[in-house]
Amino acid sequence: MEVLALLVIGTVAGFINVLSAGGSMLTLPLLMFLGLPPQVANGTNRVSIVLQSVSAVASFLRAGARHTGLSLRLSVPAVLGSLLGTWLALQVSDTLFEAVLITVMGASALLMLLPQPRLETRPLTVKRLTPAIYLAMFGIGVYGGFLQVGVGILFIVVLYRMLKIDLAQVNAFKVLIILMYTLPALAIFVYHDQVRWGYGLILAAGSMLGAWVGVKVNVSARGALWVKWLTIIVIVAIILRLLLG
Repeated sequence: MEVLALLVIGTVAGFINVLSAGGSMLTLPLLMFLGLPPQVANGTNRVSIVLQSVSAVASFLRAGARHTGLSLRLSVPAVLGSLLGTWLALQVSDTLFEAVLITVMGASALLMLLPQPRLETRPLTVKRLTPAIYLAMFGIGVYGGFLQVGVGILFIVVLYRMLKIDLAQVNAFKVLIILMYTLPALAIFVYHDQVRWGYGLILAAGSMLGAWVGVKVNVSARGALWVKWLTIIVIVAIILRLLLG
């Protein structure tokens, strides 16, 4: 049953992460429900994030994703931020970590309910990479290194609103940047023995499948709405489960 749960939830999470955001709001609590301590679950979840991101990046590149060089430039401050965030994650108690997790999941669910404004998108050039964008990437890297849950929502808000690129391009940027900053974060968790590879690899198998399907499937606006509401319902259920212990 544990293997089945990891595969199913991993597939759903990978699919959601590519099309929108919020997959770790499912996978991290699942690992905790299966008995892993919060910090170990936090580290183990990164195995799935890395392999899922590899799958998504490869699929986007085969589909003709552009501006890889600009994505890598934005990855630099995110990587630096993730080193700080991962160090902070290893310093907090399990009780504080769970409190932060519940708060973040609630806030992320509310953000997902907010309507995204229709912006006039423009072709992306290196001149549009302002210091504010790099600072935002550093901040997201700190948060992603610490927790990862809901980080895709932050990328969507920042890249869509600040760079004014379309959401398809935002998703391509997002998965590459997440891959780049999660690699050193995972290495730090491994060094501190906060990763359980059996759980992580099974979860990753499902996530990679979900990510591949997410890149291939052209979801309609109505379908995307169903995905969002299903994610929110599951998040609320998980929050209640965490609160009730």
